[in-house]
Amino acid sequence: MHRKEKGFTLIELMIVVAIIGVLASVAYATYKDYVLESGRADAHIAILRIQLAQENWRVSHSSYSNDKDELGTAEYSDESFYKLEIDSSVSATDYKVTAKAQTGTSQANDTGCTSIVLTVTASGEARTPAACW
Repeated sequence: MHRKEKGFTLIELMIVVAIIGVLASVAYATYKDYVLESGRADAHIAILRIQLAQENWRVSHSSYSNDKDELGTAEYSDESFYKLEIDSSVSATDYKVTAKAQTGTSQANDTGCTSIVLTVTASGEARTPAACW
């Protein structure tokens, strides 16, 4: 009489563990990228708030402002991932807003997107780097 054993061999279990490891590493890398990308929304919201404040300011004044206090905007984004800066060379038609990722935050690891910039000129606006918007 031939007896058939039930269960798994050690090799079969090791193959399953290896497959799970590969899938987990791919999933984690993708998850990490999505977390960084969603963190950029913090910068976008803060920059667009400054843009709105600049347009409101410009309605009543002869030029844009480089003073966040005059505009009533914050120095940091809502989640404090980014520090906001308005370039000092504002004019009646131009200004530049930069959101810089803060060290010690997850966004500091966002390669290529640690500095997100909105430049407004009389001929339009530029959002750089384009891949970060």
